[in-house]
Amino acid sequence: MKSSQGPDKGTALFSGRHASMVDMVADKAVPASLEAPHPQPLNPLRVMARLSPRHDIVRDGGGMPQSLGRIGTLEVRLARTRQDIRRAQRLRFKVFFKEMSATPDARAFVSRRDIDPYDRICDHLIVIDHAGKISRFGKVRPKVVGTYRLLRGDVAAAHGSDFYTAGEYDLAPMLAAFSGARMLELGRSCVLKPYRGKRIVDLLWQGLLAYIRHHRVELVFGCASFEGVAPRQHAEALAFLHHTALMPEAGRVKAHPWNNVPMHGLEKDTLDIKRALKALPPLIKGYMRLGARFGEGAVIDRAFGTTDVFVMMRVDAIDARYLNHYGDMAGDPAISASMPSLKLGQTNS
Repeated sequence: MKSSQGPDKGTALFSGRHASMVDMVADKAVPASLEAPHPQPLNPLRVMARLSPRHDIVRDGGGMPQSLGRIGTLEVRLARTRQDIRRAQRLRFKVFFKEMSATPDARAFVSRRDIDPYDRICDHLIVIDHAGKISRFGKVRPKVVGTYRLLRGDVAAAHGSDFYTAGEYDLAPMLAAFSGARMLELGRSCVLKPYRGKRIVDLLWQGLLAYIRHHRVELVFGCASFEGVAPRQHAEALAFLHHTALMPEAGRVKAHPWNNVPMHGLEKDTLDIKRALKALPPLIKGYMRLGARFGEGAVIDRAFGTTDVFVMMRVDAIDARYLNHYGDMAGDPAISASMPSLKLGQTNS
């Protein structure tokens, strides 16, 4: 609807048979309290600011602070505006579709963004380099160099949505075993290639643990990926995860039968542990250090050109050293007392 329709529509009300009534009213004095205020001149800068997606707040942050951590020019925070989310989607496009072997659909190809329906209900954790880009006018423009997509269980339920991971894995056993727990699904994690290093990882985890603490999350899960769609290339690493870090039988998540790729192709006593650890992607190693457990079966995601595994972490089982390092969360009663009744065991080696 164009704004110019307003005045035109208003003028039509005073045409034809209504004109005489207008003349009658015009002849009488109008009380000062009913006089229309004089129109104020429009400020072009304010109008542009309201129309700009930079100022279009679409996430309120749930009471979290604007900034969740900073190292040098790098800052981690939640996306608040439509522009923030679009920049995260552009980063995902660069990593998934230009650097890796994901195949974009028509919308992604035209927009140069990785767009997914879940983006509308998820929170987006972003790392910004405030000295990352110089505009054509010589000004420094911050740019998004890392991101994580976050979907809480209560948010998914409020929108009548399933978790994204449910498309690859049967989550029913886990949801039943942890019924009532506050859950968080992680997804769409990526970092721009020149920035991949300890500082970005530290910031992402600092922001993530701040989010977990704020929302009192008890269970974190999602998919992590090996690059490529040939599971045999990752046979040793997949077997290592299956034999040493499998989820307990009670509540174990399994890949759907129609796309289940067995992970235990190699026997445990034949594994070269050092070689298997070296073959693990850095993100999966990070999850393991935090005490993660893995679902049964891998899944080939041909659209993204990856081999996926299911990851689950109980927050109360995360080593206090990492909580101290990333979020100073050790001893927080909201965390330590969050899951006293959930007794599924820690290992299934």
